[in-house]
Amino acid sequence: MPFQLDHVTLELSGRAVLRDVSLSVAPGERVVLLGVNGCGKTTLLRALDGLAFPAAGELRYAGMPLTARALDDATFRRRFRSEVGLLFQNVDGMLFNPTVADELAFGPRQLGALDVDARVRRWAEALELVPFLDRPPFELSGGEKKRVALAAVLALDPKVLLLDEATANLDPAAAARVVELLAALDVTTVATTHNLSVVEELGDRAILLDRAGGGILFDGAPAELLRDEALLVRSGLAHRHAHRHGSAEHAHFHVHDAE
Repeated sequence: MPFQLDHVTLELSGRAVLRDVSLSVAPGERVVLLGVNGCGKTTLLRALDGLAFPAAGELRYAGMPLTARALDDATFRRRFRSEVGLLFQNVDGMLFNPTVADELAFGPRQLGALDVDARVRRWAEALELVPFLDRPPFELSGGEKKRVALAAVLALDPKVLLLDEATANLDPAAAARVVELLAALDVTTVATTHNLSVVEELGDRAILLDRAGGGILFDGAPAELLRDEALLVRSGLAHRHAHRHGSAEHAHFHVHDAE
């Protein structure tokens, strides 16, 4: 298993955002983490990337404990960082090189890859970044920066992709292209979103987190979750809207699709 969580509790500023979570992610699985802002999606991704650690319970990567001590070991750290890539929701902190080409080349160079130029060209073409290769990233729009950051992660040739709101800041056409690209990749993927319209394209397994920090409300097929309006309302991803026509009252469920 790429990841195994056993009774994990994660805290943010001393407050538990996820409690007693147990789950596993199998090789090649495409998992979508859903929930409202503040439910712990990003904190869980950070833990899977070794940037945060459980306050209780155990988190393992490929059978090995994923701890600060483990990442102090140079051999494990190099393997883990080469195999697991994280795309932040706010990508400004990920971009620091003088040109887009340098951004895409940075990770492979750090890992000593022999095909850096080929990787840069491949992902620049895949994410329609070729016209920007000689430009500084800070000059680009938010959506263009997002595509640069994703290309930089993919240039590492990771076995596991962790994606925090991968389609945020993208226009509908660009978002559709990114979702299509991600669906074609042969990698393990854990992606967060609160946009229900892309859930079935992003993954074949949906995990819904409780907005109160209690843990997992649902773990199963995305289509099954999307049919459960009551559960979506309970999670905060939808709401029940009642209105009257004369003496008759009607109720409709509204889904929160905006990112």
